[in-house]
Amino acid sequence: MATKVTAKNIYKIFGDDTDPAFELLKNGRSKAEILAETSHTVGVNDASFDVAEGEIFVVMGLSGSGKSTLVRMINGLIAPTRGEILIDGTDVASCPAETLRQVRREKVAMVFQHFALFPHKTVVDNVAYGLKVKGMAVAERREKALAALAQVGLDTYADSYPDELSGGMQQRVGLARGLAAEPEILLMDEPFSALDPLIRRDMQEELLVLQRTLKKTIIFITHDLNEALILGDKIAIMKDGRFVQVGTAQEIVGSPADDYVAAFTQDIDRSRVFSVDSIAMDPAPIELGSDTIGDALARMEDLGRDALFATENGSVTGIATYRALAAASRRNKNEDIRTVLRRDFETIAADAELHALYEKSTTGLPVGVVDAEGTLVGVVEPQAIFAQLVRGESEAAAAADKRVTPA
Repeated sequence: MATKVTAKNIYKIFGDDTDPAFELLKNGRSKAEILAETSHTVGVNDASFDVAEGEIFVVMGLSGSGKSTLVRMINGLIAPTRGEILIDGTDVASCPAETLRQVRREKVAMVFQHFALFPHKTVVDNVAYGLKVKGMAVAERREKALAALAQVGLDTYADSYPDELSGGMQQRVGLARGLAAEPEILLMDEPFSALDPLIRRDMQEELLVLQRTLKKTIIFITHDLNEALILGDKIAIMKDGRFVQVGTAQEIVGSPADDYVAAFTQDIDRSRVFSVDSIAMDPAPIELGSDTIGDALARMEDLGRDALFATENGSVTGIATYRALAAASRRNKNEDIRTVLRRDFETIAADAELHALYEKSTTGLPVGVVDAEGTLVGVVEPQAIFAQLVRGESEAAAAADKRVTPA
């Protein structure tokens, strides 16, 4: 997958004479120490990352961590003190002003936290405003604005005014305004943080649904780890201007880089972070037409399992338990395994979240893991589900014992 945005060793120090502060930073002095000694503020400290085309890259951090400064450097609103920011190979940190304007017009749109809608303009005129600034003709910009509103389900409100819409609807108007310009990259700076929790979750789901169709490159800023875990293909956690950890949701929750990250993740519902394939084992299935009851029993004993799935041409046809195989083997080890198969088995998609396994595992039997074609690719033992969740509780307890408080 092609890389759309690259940051290389980005620094931002606010102040008139940044060289002394930069030297202190390079020598390991903290953000607080540099502020005390130089009256300069470190906004971003040596950030490097790549964002793939079509990826949602979430930057997560508490207030003052540098995440909003970072996103404003990506579209050139703030110039970095040092480093490169490449959008399709163009360094927006050092390119001529006209080149930067062209990148903004053709490639990048921003969605803000507080909607930034003009109260005296209709919804469609708000959405079309950026197109008007570009000099687009009235009829064309209205057409594009209506198409963008249709994408977020608000085309019927085109001639309404912002104060006639709910907060969630107003934020969808802000998103439509960003989409109307047909950008390749969306920069979203805490766009849902001003919304009520239920509306916020609805907006998160709507963004994911849109993304499945639009496949934009999105850099999303948030202070909420749950939001980051829901949305992010990749997540960067910031503290004091630097990246503490970059990874997938499973990597961050499963292997936190330090106590700071562990403290953030200790209350996360792991069953909604980890997918089924993270705990699946080799299915080692019985093959119909070739394996006998004796073969199946021997394999089960070698693997130390109490049940195995039976397949035919890769598809699951049943499940055999150790008890049934052992009883049948006393009659005839060469008997066809079809005589002992149970048909009340459960299967699940490999990319499903762990919580989807709860009801399926109540039988005590393994759950088959299948791919999009229905082929058996793994198996989950009920105890593996709870082992993953218990591991999370143990890690949370360890983090709490160290009394780490995010700051």
